[in-house]
This record gives sequence, structure tokens and C-alpha cells, in this order.
Amino acid sequence: MESEDGSKKKMGLLALILMIVSSIYGIGNTAIGFYQMGYAGIIWYVLAALLFFIPAALMFAEYGSVLKDAHGGIYSWLEFAVGEKFAFTGTFIWLASWIIWLLTNTSMNFINFSEAFFGKDTTQNWHLFGLSSNASLGILGVIFIFVVTFCAIRGFDKISKIASIGGIFVILCSAFVFLGSIVCIIMQHGHFAQPITASGFVKSPNPLFSSPLGMLSFIVYAIFSYGGMETMGGVTDKVKKPERTFPQAVIIAGLFMIVAYAVLMLFWGVTANWNHLLNHSNVDLGNVPYVLISNLGYTLAVHFGASLVVANEVGKWLVRIMGLVQLSAFTATFFVMVYSPLKSFIMGSPKRFWPKSITKLNDKKMPANAMLWQAGLISVVLLLISFGGSTAQGFYTILIDMMNVSTSVPYLFLIGAFPFFKKKMAGKKQSFEVYKSKKTTWIFTVIAWLTVLFGIIFSVIKPIFDHDIKTFIWTAIGPVFFGVLALVILYFDNKRNKNA
Repeated sequence: MESEDGSKKKMGLLALILMIVSSIYGIGNTAIGFYQMGYAGIIWYVLAALLFFIPAALMFAEYGSVLKDAHGGIYSWLEFAVGEKFAFTGTFIWLASWIIWLLTNTSMNFINFSEAFFGKDTTQNWHLFGLSSNASLGILGVIFIFVVTFCAIRGFDKISKIASIGGIFVILCSAFVFLGSIVCIIMQHGHFAQPITASGFVKSPNPLFSSPLGMLSFIVYAIFSYGGMETMGGVTDKVKKPERTFPQAVIIAGLFMIVAYAVLMLFWGVTANWNHLLNHSNVDLGNVPYVLISNLGYTLAVHFGASLVVANEVGKWLVRIMGLVQLSAFTATFFVMVYSPLKSFIMGSPKRFWPKSITKLNDKKMPANAMLWQAGLISVVLLLISFGGSTAQGFYTILIDMMNVSTSVPYLFLIGAFPFFKKKMAGKKQSFEVYKSKKTTWIFTVIAWLTVLFGIIFSVIKPIFDHDIKTFIWTAIGPVFFGVLALVILYFDNKRNKNA
């Protein structure tokens, strides 16, 4: 029988851990890290975890445990700590970055679908009703975003189930890479295809990341690999005993991701020599996970005496499995992202900002109208891009450039607000508390805040040194544009209130 508070439908510890893992961790990140930095990427992933993810995640856990009944997620956190103006501005930038993420990845997820079912990317040959491949992907993207939205509208239990499935797939795939690499190490008598040297852990084999600025700019990728923890703030009211379950899930999921990132980046080198396998023009950030998993399958098959034809087939089937894992993980992330950021902003911010229909909840306690408006906005822009030709495709690139920095700027608000949050909690009992002294709070706040700030700075200035001024302008203008837009909304709201 369901309890009066509906706890039967709420998530337990394991379900929340799987949701966090499926929303943040990606085995593709380990492949990208190895492609860009080789073994040298390991230290940056560990540093990003120690300097940013763990301190920030524990801050978010304190926010979530204290404000466990707040329906507004990070908006409620910021408003409690530093007030409405900063909360609205920071959360508006955050919401905009996730909407752009949904937009940019809706059609791209069909590449994972193609890899899963055809063993390669065939999307450029898709022509619905005689349309171009871009237009076809645009239409499929619209269908996909509405299907995900309609399913999510039917209730949070559907979201948690999809996210759990995605998390399980990602963990199983990581386990296969781990175990497969262990077998290869044994069969190769401890020999690694990418030799292990002291210099290999500090210097990248990739010439694009061999310079000091290139290496420093990589920390942005490492930070992005841990990004998204704050989105879980919007689901604390859907968790059983959140003051205990939420911080436990953060810590367990965080430790898993740190170990998985470090170990798998090392283990890709068991079967993949960077210069022989990855130093080719046909290998890029989009397909490198499939290149590495195919090579692992091929090597395993050869070690067990398979012919070259059979070994190649094994590699192709592993590509399909990786495609299925990426597809399930991305889809799980979509289910969380169409709901959590929007809910945090709409339900947390003052009702006077929005029409009543936007804040209205359906019988499943979901902001259905707001989610449909979001799906409609994404669909309109997606169709304009996919049917707009080269000019619109240029706009699509601009959106991606704006997203890169916009996704990290809200961390400056969240981390920077934490000491003020602790000041308000002084003398009050917390069910979960890590930062128990003012000194400790400020030390870890400054460390995490500066790590994010320097990551943003390196990400913004790198295009200047690459003589790509257009990317520099749009990368820098993204958070500025969204921040100014938020301030304009606040200005007219204040003016309307004064007139009233």
C-alpha cells in the first residue's frame, strides 16, 4: 500500500545513483580524454574531480539536504543563499544552456541509433520523403523530443525507470572494457600497446594539446565530464528520505565516476597505440569511442585465435553494442533534462514571472504545459536549422559555441553562493553537513570557484591563439547574452511591480 506522502513512488538510493551516473558519467568521455591527451588526461580528470566535482557535489548535497522540500532545485538554493536577483540570473543562464544542449543533441542522438543498428553512421544517407539528410534528421529530432516529453509528462516514475536503465547499460559497458582489457593484459604478458612512461602521464601525444595552453584548456573537458550534478537538485522532493539518500548517492556515484574515468583511460592504452590507431584524419571526437571499442573487440578475438574476418566482425558487433549504450545513456539524459532544469526554474521562481498555464501541474505533479512549450521551442529552432541550408547550419555551430561556456558559468553562482548559504545556516542543525567550519567552507569554495573560472578563461581565450575570432566572440557572448536577457526580464518585472 502506498503511504500518504506517496513514498512508494519515490526513488531509493540505488535508483538515484543510477540516475546520477546516467546523467553525468559517459564512457565516451574516457575515449575522448584518451584521444586528446593519452595517459596525460588521467591527471586532469583526477584534478577536476578533486578540485571541482567532489567539493561542489558535497556543497550541492548540503543544499539539497537542507532544502529537501524545495520544488525549485538550484533556483531555491540560490534564492535562499543570495536572493532573488542572483537566483533568477544564474538559473536563467543554466536553463538556457540545457535547452541548447537538448537542441544540439536531439538529432545527433540518431548517430548513436545508426551505430547501434547498422554498425556505422548512415545518417547522411537518410532521406525521408525525398528530403535532404539534414532535413530528415530535423523531422526525426522533432518526433524524438515530443515522444520523450510526452513520456516524461506521464510521471516522474517513468523518468527514473528510463534513467536507471541507461545507468545500468553504461556501467555494464564500462565493466566489459575493464574486464576485456584485463584479459588482453594477461594475454599480452603485461604489455600495453601504448607504452607506459613517466612522460606519458604529463605530455599529450596529440599535438593540439601538447602546448601548455592546450593542456590547460583540457581541464574544461574534464570539468564538463563531471557536469550536471546540479540538475539532481530538482528531484530531491522525489527521493525517499532525501536528507540522507541524496548525499549518499552523490558520494557513491562520484567515487565510481572518478575511478572509472581514470582506470578506463589507462586501459584504452592496453590495445590502442595512439599513433597507429588514432593519429588519422578519419578519427574525430564523434567517432573515437567506436574506433576504440572496435579495436578492443578485434584484439580480444585475435588473442583467442579468431581469423581476421571473424575478428573484424567481433569489432563491428561491439560497435553496435557501444552504439546501444550511447543511445540508451543519451536517451536517459534527455528524460531527465526535459524535466529537471525546467521544473527547477519554473516552479522555483516567483509565479508572477509566468502565465498561470505555465506553472500549472498535471495530475502527475509535472509542469506539463511548460514542458510542451519547451518541446515546441526546440522543435521550431531545430526545423529552422535543418531546413535552412548552410546559413542555418552556421547558426547551429554558433549555438554549440555558446553552450560550451554557458553550461559552466552557473557553477560560479552556485559555488560562490555557498558561503552565504552556510552563514544563514549558522547555529542550525543540518541532517548532512561536511563543511562544518567557516575556514573550511571558504577554502573549498575558493578552490572550486577558481577551478571553474580558470577553465572558462582558458576555453574562451584558446580560439584567439588558434586565430578563430568568430568562435571566440560567440563562446564569450553566450553567458553574457543570457545574463543580460535575465536582467532585462527582472528590470521590467520591477517596473511593473512599481506601477502596480
